[in-house]
Amino acid sequence: MLNELDRLPDGLLSLQAHELASALGGPTLIHLQGRQTPALFISILMHGNETTGWEAMRQLLGQYLVGGGNRELPRSLSLFIGNVTAAAEGLRRLDDQPDYNRVWPGGDDHDSPEARMMQQVVDRMAERGIFASVDVHNNTGLNPHYACVNRLDHAFLHLASLFSRTVVYFIRPTGVQSGAMAQLCPAVTLECGKPDQAFGVSHVLEYLDACLHLSAHPEHPVAEHDLDLFHTVAIVKVPDSVSFGFADSSKDVSFSDDLEQLNFRELPRGTVLGCVRAGLGSGLAVYDEQGADVSDRFLQVERGELRLRLPVMPSMITRDCRVIRQDCFCYLMERYNDHLLD
Repeated sequence: MLNELDRLPDGLLSLQAHELASALGGPTLIHLQGRQTPALFISILMHGNETTGWEAMRQLLGQYLVGGGNRELPRSLSLFIGNVTAAAEGLRRLDDQPDYNRVWPGGDDHDSPEARMMQQVVDRMAERGIFASVDVHNNTGLNPHYACVNRLDHAFLHLASLFSRTVVYFIRPTGVQSGAMAQLCPAVTLECGKPDQAFGVSHVLEYLDACLHLSAHPEHPVAEHDLDLFHTVAIVKVPDSVSFGFADSSKDVSFSDDLEQLNFRELPRGTVLGCVRAGLGSGLAVYDEQGADVSDRFLQVERGELRLRLPVMPSMITRDCRVIRQDCFCYLMERYNDHLLD
């Protein structure tokens, strides 16, 4: 399933994300030679509707000789272009596909064709060597730009804070690209706001170009005033048996209409998230880092209103019901700077 190339196909940078499937035929790993080695590894389109990474790569590579520009690439670059078939439809993933960012080594899926392909990518890059890994994503809901790491390490945190002072540390979900590549090199995930926003493209472009010009990773800690570190402590899902909507009293769970505005806001206990039909409990399922159900720890229902039992900060709340079904409703975080000092 994996295509592997040592140059950019002619005309590739002129294509939109939805045209890549026709041009490439499937997921593709492209190695481009630069002045320094080992290569910077960049993955894009793990989700087919998250196009900022491809738009940034089109502009970035167009500046260098490998993409028709007039400058030598400062560091070798390996680009993995992921779910092009979903991109052709403008979807996160197709209904018969697994999530491309849940099937990397370290996850529960070892046997699907997609999981075997991701293992092949990791094995190939381990053979070649990697300077750093960057996985570029978009959010469906309203969120600031932020970076994620799976390891609390100075090099990882410097790489993340180069993109944003807001950094999220998580160990679940598993099977993510950054978790797999963290075994080989400093690795980050970039969350770049909604697709089709010019600022997202320019921000990613500037960041990736800066990474290409790095000669080494700093070994000293990130200054405390340059980092707002958060830890993902739980994931919130809507069970398949529960109907839901926004400001829709006909559903089992009716979320408040403006919940997207709560992303990355530290919410007090008692914050109302919506209403729940009687007899369903909270109607939601909340899982901690070990996969245990902790719904009662975080949520409570009072007179039909769904409320937070603890103060938390949510991220990735979205109104896109298809994405909620395919992934989750949101993540819950806590501020983590003090733990980093420990």
